[in-house]
Amino acid sequence: MMAYLPTIISLLSGAAGGNVAGSLMKGSSLGTLGNSIAGILGGGLGGSVLGMLGMNVGDASAGLDIANVLGSVASGGVGGGVVMAVIGLIKGMMNKG
Repeated sequence: MMAYLPTIISLLSGAAGGNVAGSLMKGSSLGTLGNSIAGILGGGLGGSVLGMLGMNVGDASAGLDIANVLGSVASGGVGGGVVMAVIGLIKGMMNKG
């Protein structure tokens, strides 16, 4: 269970980040469920991208210290917000055309 905890934190933070972005960008919001799904996707991607860059965010072998937890929260939240915003903007552009 401990090995999956950083990933779970990133996914939950992504859902929260997606909903925060949706509330800030009312015209691009996908609704609570859509924002959450896009955020979860972005949270997973955010943690993966930072892992590929050599940062140990979400790496359970690095230990579950406060820096690792905060890194998972930050990468998940930012990733979730960015993916939700991009999907929302694409959806808005498709509705105009």
